[in-house]
Amino acid sequence: LHPCGRPSSGRWGGRRRGRDTTPPPGSVFVEPIAKEDWKVFRGDTVQVLAGKDAGKQGMVTQVVRARNWVVVEGLNTHYRYVNRTAKYTGTYIASEAPLLLSQISLVDPEDRKPTEVEWRYTEEGERVRVSLRSGRIIPLPLQQRRDGIVPEQWIDGPKDTAVEDALDKTYLPSLKTFEEEIMDAMGIVETRRPKKSYWY
Repeated sequence: LHPCGRPSSGRWGGRRRGRDTTPPPGSVFVEPIAKEDWKVFRGDTVQVLAGKDAGKQGMVTQVVRARNWVVVEGLNTHYRYVNRTAKYTGTYIASEAPLLLSQISLVDPEDRKPTEVEWRYTEEGERVRVSLRSGRIIPLPLQQRRDGIVPEQWIDGPKDTAVEDALDKTYLPSLKTFEEEIMDAMGIVETRRPKKSYWY
């Protein structure tokens, strides 16, 4: 019973009558993975292990860590109509559905086959991914920005400012007023002396 004598149901925080708490059919429960234990990143080459595209390889284009999802470019696609109206049939497009992390595997660069990996440390103290089958290091992919630019591969154009020029100190702050700086630049020497002023 409720400590105040009220039944523990309904509006008092208990379980509502007739409310079904069973998960909907098709629900998949995934175990959360710590950020430091995550092994698949955008730009990795993986092989699909389950589904209609099992055995095919592709590049990871999106990672949703909250749900253990990865989206592989051109794989596990579903076709659907968009912008369909009564007078227009719409556009038939392909959209890539996410795959669970357990449904894909990283590809070993040694033999281009799927492999299990684990995090290890090199002699220099760098944390790397290592294939358990061949022992080869699987390098991390170059991270792209939201606009698709890879900073490590960027080449400055004619209208870009170099890092050295951006960091160059071209302005030296001063305690002088604007008028005093102009006078110094023009070589004007102030010979007048201000009179004393008093505040009452």
